[in-house]
Amino acid sequence: MADREFDIIVYGATGYTGRLVAEHFIREYGDRDDAPKWAMAGRSEDKLTAVRDEIGAPATTPMIVADASDPASLEAMCKRTKVVLTTVGPYQLYGDALVEACVKTGTDYADLCGEPAWMAEQIAKHHDAAKASGARICFSSGFDSIPFDLGVLMLQKEAKAAHGAPAPRVKGRVRAMQGTFSGGTAASLGATMKAAMKNPKVINVLRDPFALTPGFEGPDQPSGMVPRYEDEIGKWAAPFVMAPINTKNVHRTNFLRGHPYGEDFRYDEMVLTSPGDAGKAAANAMVELAKNPFGAKPPKPGEGPTAEERENGFYDVLFVGEYPDGKRIKYGVKGKYDPGYGSTSRMLGETGMALLQSKADGGVGTPGSFLGEDLVERLREHAALTFSLEE
Repeated sequence: MADREFDIIVYGATGYTGRLVAEHFIREYGDRDDAPKWAMAGRSEDKLTAVRDEIGAPATTPMIVADASDPASLEAMCKRTKVVLTTVGPYQLYGDALVEACVKTGTDYADLCGEPAWMAEQIAKHHDAAKASGARICFSSGFDSIPFDLGVLMLQKEAKAAHGAPAPRVKGRVRAMQGTFSGGTAASLGATMKAAMKNPKVINVLRDPFALTPGFEGPDQPSGMVPRYEDEIGKWAAPFVMAPINTKNVHRTNFLRGHPYGEDFRYDEMVLTSPGDAGKAAANAMVELAKNPFGAKPPKPGEGPTAEERENGFYDVLFVGEYPDGKRIKYGVKGKYDPGYGSTSRMLGETGMALLQSKADGGVGTPGSFLGEDLVERLREHAALTFSLEE
């Protein structure tokens, strides 16, 4: 792909999150010597021009017209670049043709997908063909599921160094988080629920922690759906709305890397509240919130947090590795900015940058399986994430 015109194309640059990804490249790389050759893509040249001017991109920033309903335009776009970053979702409605075009042309792809039934379908359709063409199809390259996928990967690295073996049981616990959902996230969840009502097989995928590891089924997993008091942490834990997608991606990374966490690996994710009766009440209330995180009036596509909300957002995730003999190891991942958008846009941008340098084989995978510690370093340097061993 050395002769391709662009390094990265941001597809969906006129949308809420796509605009933020474009802003990341302007802000983080500008005229630096290592700046990628990148372009903005979307359905309307007029809208692309308007967004380019609004975000302060150079007037020379290339713009490409491509539409999810026009597969030929997507294939033409893919032939011009090494990596496509797409924010055009819900992916189960608008993603099929782009994945197919990337696989066909050997173009790397990264998205923000949190739609496991669609992802399982794409794995079945395209994994072998992507291996053959060399295309790396990298799902879930934002808050779902990078901090969790890479947090487990880094914990296990430290676990092996400290104890000589991976931790067979890991708990992911969200200690703190401030951020809001956008209309795109609400639309993806709504599309998944509609698909589940039409096709019961979708429900089975959502329930199966190994839905993204075809041919492998590990041990029974903790459900994470029942509030519980965590003695070793001293707080109540409640269901986490993003656990159903994050846990599947963690298991897929383990699967694609040849089970470095072990074939008996068990993992769940929950949100920590507080000690005592107040923490218990909050944990019980979050059971209902996890069922309907957007309430009666979900945001519309194109809506999302304000610039101030994105700037003031943050997240803090603790990973606890446990061994049968009582040994424990703790690892923390923290991020500045609103997790779903301020931080997610930076994570997607850096996934694209890491893919440019990656020597990984093609296939349908995860940030952890394709990029691992290389992406961790990029996120530390360019996306305000911290990864650290804890006492």
